[in-house]
Amino acid sequence: MPSPMKRYRPCILATCCVPWNERFEFEEDIFRRSVRHQIACGIRDLYIFGTAGEGYAVTERQFDEITRVFLDETRGEDIQGMVGLISQSLPTVIERIERVHDMGARRFQLSLPSWGVLNDVELKTFFRETCGRFPDCEFLHYNLMRTGRIVTGEEYGHLAELYPNLVATKNSTADEARLTSLMKDAPQLQHFITEGGFAKAALMGECGFLISFTSTNFARASDYFRAGRGQDAAQLAAIARDFDGLIAAFKEAVGSTAHMDGAFDKLFCRVHDAQFPLRLLPPYEGVSVERFDRYLALLRQTLPHWLP
Repeated sequence: MPSPMKRYRPCILATCCVPWNERFEFEEDIFRRSVRHQIACGIRDLYIFGTAGEGYAVTERQFDEITRVFLDETRGEDIQGMVGLISQSLPTVIERIERVHDMGARRFQLSLPSWGVLNDVELKTFFRETCGRFPDCEFLHYNLMRTGRIVTGEEYGHLAELYPNLVATKNSTADEARLTSLMKDAPQLQHFITEGGFAKAALMGECGFLISFTSTNFARASDYFRAGRGQDAAQLAAIARDFDGLIAAFKEAVGSTAHMDGAFDKLFCRVHDAQFPLRLLPPYEGVSVERFDRYLALLRQTLPHWLP
């Protein structure tokens, strides 16, 4: 449960990547297996259609098809599924919320449009037409530089006062000043932080863990999260000593052949399921099987305890 102040529970938040076959059709069975595996490993808060989940690339038909399957797999007790919304078009975002709302979902992940960087007035309009339009839904905001604008802790604090259904944020940062502002200026929101910054934020107060490259071993990642919950600085540092090596392994294996988040995250999925396809929707390039094999060999050689 969240603290009395927080609007969303502290937890590990994980993406669900979408597998595509050779014709770039949705591999439903593999997807269901992947979602069930994460749940079986203790991950109870899952989302689709972030950047790693190719939310920027799917058609409306694919969006609806995959969302129905995802919601079917995340209806279990104590499981919270979240649907990501990435689009240049605010009306498209609104229509997607309406359709998914009709499917029974009430939890969404927002990203700002990025065709043009939003000014202050446009930022307010965006949140008014999402959080304000759907008061019976909960919203997490994915705060990423691809949109051209990083929302500050102070801005989040103001938005949280206006919209009680803005419950959380996602931030991939280790910058202490930015983390401090998030925790101090918007304390009612649950801030999900990736590996590099999580230890710093956790020592400041309650926060969530946005899992990325440590998803190769959910048990060890859970140890890291628990150390943060307990503000155990020594244990956080001990686990984090492996992070440079984990990052180096996938960067060395991938090289310059892929640059999208999903290309990396599908490597991590394939560690758990050798049948999980690595391809991304065109025009983006995924990682080859040969390079995945290189990544797996590097992990076995240097950090075998991070394998399942």
